[in-house]
Amino acid sequence: MTVVHRLKELLSEAQVNTNADELYDASADRYKKYAKARKVLDVPLPMAIVYPQSTEEVSTILQFCNENGINVIARSGKTATEGGLENWKETTIVLDVLHLDKILKIDTYNSQATVQAGVALQVLEDELRKVGYTTGHSPQSKPVAKYGGLVSTRSIGQFSTLYGGIEDMVVGLECVFPDGHISRIKNVPRRSGGPDIRHIVIGNEGTLCYITEVTIKIFRYFPENNRFYGYLIKDVATGIKILREVMVNGYRPSVARTYSEEDAAQHFYHFHKNKCVLLFMAEGNQGIVEATCKGIEEAVAKHQEGILEQVDSQLIENWFNHLNWSQKDIDDEFQGMIEKDAHAGFTTEISADWESIPKIYNNVIRRVREEFPRSHDITMLGGHSSHSYINGTNMYFVYNYNIHCAPEDEMMVYHHPLQRIIVEETLKEGGSMCHHHGIGKYRSEWTLDEHGSAYYMLEKLKAAFDPNGIMNYGTIYPQAEGIRKYIQ
Repeated sequence: MTVVHRLKELLSEAQVNTNADELYDASADRYKKYAKARKVLDVPLPMAIVYPQSTEEVSTILQFCNENGINVIARSGKTATEGGLENWKETTIVLDVLHLDKILKIDTYNSQATVQAGVALQVLEDELRKVGYTTGHSPQSKPVAKYGGLVSTRSIGQFSTLYGGIEDMVVGLECVFPDGHISRIKNVPRRSGGPDIRHIVIGNEGTLCYITEVTIKIFRYFPENNRFYGYLIKDVATGIKILREVMVNGYRPSVARTYSEEDAAQHFYHFHKNKCVLLFMAEGNQGIVEATCKGIEEAVAKHQEGILEQVDSQLIENWFNHLNWSQKDIDDEFQGMIEKDAHAGFTTEISADWESIPKIYNNVIRRVREEFPRSHDITMLGGHSSHSYINGTNMYFVYNYNIHCAPEDEMMVYHHPLQRIIVEETLKEGGSMCHHHGIGKYRSEWTLDEHGSAYYMLEKLKAAFDPNGIMNYGTIYPQAEGIRKYIQ
C-alpha cells in the first residue's frame, strides 16, 4: 500500500493533495523564487500536501510518519525566506494548517486571544480592531502569514520596539510531537515552574513539533494618537547613535529605524535626496505618546550635528500605510523576476550590541564591494536597522542584482556568497547571524558557529523529541549531505 493511499485512509481523499503543480509549489519557499518561477527547481517534490482538520488528526499523521520514516514539513502562510519549506528528501509530506483556521476566543478582559495555527494574522487583527484592540504584531507578510509559521520561525513585526517579538506575545500554546504526543502549555502571565518550555516550541521551525494552537497577548489600540518623525541624516552611524539614545533612556517608540542611502532610495524615493534616513513612530495612549515624542526630540537634539533636514511627518505616515505585502505583491514579484532577469529585495538580517553593529555594517559593505566576484551585477547594496533593544539592535542587509547565470544556479552564484560574507562578519564580532527570519536550510551550515558550546542543548532537544529525524530534514540542524547537494 502506498504512502498516499494510507494517508487517504487515515484522513479522507479530500485532505490529501497530489496535484503536480501544487506539489511543485510546495517543494520550496521564497528562498529560491527565481528558480521556482523559471520552473527549474532541483529539489524533490513532496509526495502529498496533507490538510488535517484537528489536533488529533495531526497526531495520527505524525505517528504514521514517525513509524514509517517519512519526512514532514510543516507549512502555514508560505512566506518563509530561508529555505525552511524547501524539500531535501524523496519521501516527504507537507503538513498544511489550511483547515486549522478558527479564532477560538478573544478575551479583552484578560488581554489575550486564542487561535488555531492556520489563522492568518490579518484575519485576527481585523477582528480585534472591531473591539478596539490590536495584535501589536505587524511583519511585512501580515496579510498572508499565519500563526503556526509566525510562532515556529520566531517572527517579529514592524512595531516590535514597543510590543516585542512573537516570543514576547505568546502566552500558551498546543503542539504535537513526532510520536503523536499532544502537549498543551497553559495560559498564565508568568510562572517559575522550571525552564520556560514555551521556548522549546517557539522558533523550532518545524524541526521538533507541529504547532496547532496559540494564545497571544492583545493590546488596546489608539490610532488617533499615532505620531511620525522623519529625518535626513549624514550616515548610518548617526542613526544608530540616535536609536541607542532613545532606547537607553527608556522610551519605546513602536517603530525606530535608520536606513543607508542606497536602501533609503528604494523606500523614500520622493524625499530621500540621496541621504540616509532616520524615522520613528510613537503610538499608545496619549500620555505615553507625548512622553515618547519628547524622548525622540531630545535624542535628535543631542545629535543635531548629524541631522541634515527634518522630513514632513505625512510622508512617513504614507509610507507606513503601504508597507505590507499582499498575495498579489508576491505573485507580481515572481513575474517581475522572469521578465527582468533580476532579483530585488533579498535580505540577510543579523543582530548585535550597539558597539558592534556599525563595525559589522561597515565591514560587510567593504567586503562585498571588494570580494564579491560579480560585483558588476549588484544594482543595490545597503541596509537598515529596524528592531532595537536596550542593549543593541538589528541590521537588515539588502541587496539587488541582475542575474547572468542559469536560473537554477542563481542562489549559489549570487545570494549565497553575499550571505556568507554577512554571516562571517557578524559572527566575528559576536553577533547573531539570524535576527528573525530563522536559520531555515540555507543558514544551517553555520548553526554550530552561531551557537558554539550551546549547540549541545539544541542537539539534545532534537535527540529527545525527534529521535527518528522526521521533522523538516535539513532545517536548523546541519545535514552534510543536503548542504553539499543543495547549497555548495
